[in-house]
Parts: sequence; C-alpha cells; structure tokens
Amino acid sequence: MTRVDQPFPWVGLFTLSALIFTSVTSEFLPTGLLPDMARELQVSESQIGLLVTLFAGTVVVTAAPLTALTRNHSRKALVMIALLVFVFGSVLAAIAPTYEVLAVARIIGGLAHGLFWAVVGAYTAHLVPADRIGRAVAITSSGATAAFVLGVPLGTALGHALGWRLAFAVIGGIIVVLMVVAARFLPAVQHIEVLATGEIAIPLRKDRSIPGIVVVCVVVLLVIVGHNIFYTYIASFLISPVGFDAGAVAVMLLVYGGAGAFGLVLAGMLTDRFPRSALIVAVGGVALAVLVIGLFPATPWVVVVMFVLWGAAFGGAPAMLQSRMLHTASPRMRDTASAYLTTSFNVGIGGGALIGGILLDRSDITVLPFVDVAVLVLAIVVAIIGDAWLRRHDAAHRMH
Repeated sequence: MTRVDQPFPWVGLFTLSALIFTSVTSEFLPTGLLPDMARELQVSESQIGLLVTLFAGTVVVTAAPLTALTRNHSRKALVMIALLVFVFGSVLAAIAPTYEVLAVARIIGGLAHGLFWAVVGAYTAHLVPADRIGRAVAITSSGATAAFVLGVPLGTALGHALGWRLAFAVIGGIIVVLMVVAARFLPAVQHIEVLATGEIAIPLRKDRSIPGIVVVCVVVLLVIVGHNIFYTYIASFLISPVGFDAGAVAVMLLVYGGAGAFGLVLAGMLTDRFPRSALIVAVGGVALAVLVIGLFPATPWVVVVMFVLWGAAFGGAPAMLQSRMLHTASPRMRDTASAYLTTSFNVGIGGGALIGGILLDRSDITVLPFVDVAVLVLAIVVAIIGDAWLRRHDAAHRMH
C-alpha cells in the first residue's frame, strides 16, 4: 500500500502537535513573565528579553550543523534525544540561582530546540503526500497556537501566582510525559530518498529548489523580526502605556492565542489553495493591527480589538510559511530546508528581541509598534518581488 493510499496519520500528527506545544511554550515563557523574572533576579527587563535572544541565537548557530551531523540518524530517536535535553534545560532554569545560570539553561534549551525543529519541521512531510502537506502542517502547527492560547498564558498566570520558577519546572514535567507518548505513538519515518536504478545523486548545493528556499527564509526572517520587536515586550506595553493591571496580561495573552487558533483554522483551509496571497493578507493584517495599537495605546478597547486582529492574522502565518517551505523544497532537501527555516525563525525571534531591547533602553516602548510595522511592510514587498523573480527563474529554467 502506498503512502497516498494510507489513512491520514492523525495520531502521529497530533503527537507532533503536542511536542511543538511544549517547545514553543518553553521558548516564549519569559515573554509573559518578563517583569517578574527581572524583579527577582535584579536585572533590567531588556536583559530578560535578551534571554529570548540567547535561546534563539543558540538555535541559529547549531540547527544547521546538528542537522548535517545527524542526517543519517533515525528521526524519531533524534526527537527523543532533543526532548531529554529540553527537560534538563527546563529543570536548570527552574533552580537557577543567578541570571548567568539561567542564561546557561536557555542555551541548553536552544540546543534542543534547534535539533528538534530541524527534525520536526520536515517530519510532517514524511508522513503525508504532497497534496496534504498544508492540512497536515495546520494540525501540527496547532501545537504552536495552543502554546500561545494556553501554554504561555497559563505559564504566565502560574508564574504570577506561585513564582516563575515553578512555571519552568511544570514545562519540564510535561515534556517527560510527552516523551512517553511520543515513544508509543509517534511513527518512525524513512527520511532518506532512495535513488532509482541508474540515478546519480546531485550534490545538495546544486538542488534546483535552493533559490525558492532562500526567498522563503528571507521572508520568514523579516516577518519574525518585525513581530518580535514588539511582541517580546508586550507584557510591559500592556501594563504601561495601555494601563492594564499586571494580572490582566495573562488574560490578554489568552485572548491573543484564541484569536490565533481561529487564524490557524483559516490557514489550514486556504494555504494549499492560495499559498501566496493568503500569506500576504495575513502579514498585512498583522501590520494594520500593530499600527493601530501604536497610534492609540491609551485607548484600551482599541488595543483589545486590534490585539484580537493581530492574533488572528499572525496565528496562521507560521503554518503558511512552513507549508510554503515544504512545497518549495525538493523531497531530499526537506530536512536541510527545515533546518534553515528554523534558523531563519530564530534569527527573527532573537534579532527582534535584541532590536526591541535596544530601542527600549535608548528610546520609549511606544516606538516599538512602529518599527514592527516598518519591517512587516518590507517583508510583504520582498515576498511579492521574490515570487515574481522565482516565476521568471522557473520559466527560464524550463526553456533550457
């Protein structure tokens, strides 16, 4: 029976979704607990924001090399190893006596995260045929959305109530449980393309899908940089200048995540049918919402409405970008392309947090949304020009 004839792998996909939930929650947990962590560790809020940069920077440096080194190893075994390292990093973060030890814990988490996403990013495409990739990615990406809907808000609420350290410890415990689930329910996959008789392997560097991969990575980089310039410091922004109570931050993040879940459902419906235009509309929606928030920060109801639009528009964007990459990369390039996609995401996350932190120290937090919008507009321009260039490139290649 061919893979096309096999039943849709719901169990495997939802297992991947659960694993992604813990990964994303772990990465962004400092965002919701930023003021609490800064106060206890006696450092500035921008220094806590740099923990996001440090985590992401570790992913950037290690994801591609680790993917190359483990190219011939079992994908499922690598997922289990990455989860085990995640547990160690989470526990170390929970007991870290100083900012420096916490920074080391984030580096360890980044090591696990880089390998995890390089493997998991392509895992979905190994489970389903090409015409079901968009649907499958929407399912696995629901784990990331659930992290914003439940993981980060609940972690924030737990951290506010009982201390941020307990939030990290709980993440570690959840990962241990999910390791058992993954060992039982995550299907093993064949990730190495078998050459046909007489076929000669072409070096990966000469693969025809590389130009498209580069374009997708640049768009990802710009979108995520823009998003995280502002989102990394959203807790501080909601407290001042918007004027919400610190306890309301978790509620706002819950609202944001709920809107993101709606956006992800739309992405699952539209990505395979309108892969280019759906992404442009989503990023444009984010830019519009953030612009209005920046213009009316002292009007809470406007901020709430635009926060919902922001969540809905951005909720489907990562899934759209991942689907685009899996469709763009040739089958034998998917693992490598996923590593570079992960690298681009984390350059964006870390770069956005770093730029936002610099602006926060040198200017005022109210400038962040406007810089965010400027970068998102640039991302839209690059996506449109890149698509046109790729169409011309493909047409020229077919003529030859």
